[in-house]
Amino acid sequence: MEWWQALVLGIVEGITEYLPVSSTGHLILASALLGLDRPEIKASVDAFLIVVQGGAILAVVGLYWPRVLQILRGIAGRDPQGLRLFVNLVAAFLPAGILGPLLDDWIEARLFHPGPVLAALAVGGVWMIWLGRRGGPAAGESSPAHERQIGIAELPWTRALAIGLLQCVSMWPGTSRSMMTIAGGITMGLRPKEAAEFSFLLALPTLGGATLYKLAKNLSAASNGAGPNLFEQLGAVSVALGIVSAFVSAALAVRWLVGFLNRRGLAAFGWYRIALTALLAGSFFAGWIRL
Repeated sequence: MEWWQALVLGIVEGITEYLPVSSTGHLILASALLGLDRPEIKASVDAFLIVVQGGAILAVVGLYWPRVLQILRGIAGRDPQGLRLFVNLVAAFLPAGILGPLLDDWIEARLFHPGPVLAALAVGGVWMIWLGRRGGPAAGESSPAHERQIGIAELPWTRALAIGLLQCVSMWPGTSRSMMTIAGGITMGLRPKEAAEFSFLLALPTLGGATLYKLAKNLSAASNGAGPNLFEQLGAVSVALGIVSAFVSAALAVRWLVGFLNRRGLAAFGWYRIALTALLAGSFFAGWIRL
């Protein structure tokens, strides 16, 4: 992998990771457009597309370090609200933490391709637009089922678990983890800003677990003779550059997203997903690009 390709993929990851547009879907499409979907390097590139999320994780830790410290104080028994947030994050993480490793091989074999990604982008876009038309979460309003919007500290663990179940849908590349968790959080009664914050914090165990699992799986396969690992095949410098660029771009994207959600909601991202799907599909069938 050339350094500039790693830089492009890192920027794509950072910008899209916390936006409800599917970072994995954008990365799969971007890597295909960059010619990195060749069979001989596909396993390493697929692992890189997950490992590069490490940069986006570090961005959230840096931006929300007071909340992270509150969680740590809660675990130590010194902050009741921090402990409650920790319990909610565990409840929301468990569904993906259990199903992720079980479905990883099946998802990688069948869904890590442009076709399924384009389908998920389109369906997710229609869903967000529909939510916006009915004046629900996509419009930045609370669900009719919850007349009073609540903060993270007031969220019951049962609603946190419901958000976690919705997050599992995003295992289909192109769906968007952020879309499912932010819309789910608002549906469960969270204010838009706090739904986004809960989604960001939930990314720490979810993306962190996925990153470590994929890295360990790649290194283990290489040590068992399955071929070179991603650092050997793609270059350690390129991998590091991708992670650093993801960190910087994710920090900028997170700051922008919180303000945008409060003003516009999620519907605008639905229209973006539809437009992107139409553009890529039309370009492919016209023979302008190869996916």
